[in-house]
Amino acid sequence: MTTTSQRIGAVTIIVYQPDPAVEIVNSILHDFSHLIVGRMGIPYRERGLSVISLIVDGSTDDIGALTGRLGQVHSVSVKAALAKESA
Repeated sequence: MTTTSQRIGAVTIIVYQPDPAVEIVNSILHDFSHLIVGRMGIPYRERGLSVISLIVDGSTDDIGALTGRLGQVHSVSVKAALAKESA
């Protein structure tokens, strides 16, 4: 059973081959910008990857749609951690 209650969480995105995947990732993040409270991106040139951290606030369905779309991009790994629902 899915819930549509608002949740806050963190999403970590690792882009293993930044070109051209980072352009696709940025497009997806733009599409879901209404969920993003904060964003930090770090290019790790020595390892040939980029790490993007997001703070998100939205329904579990919307956050799942965001992470699902990101997970379909070649050379991208994504993980989300959502806070427990508040009482």
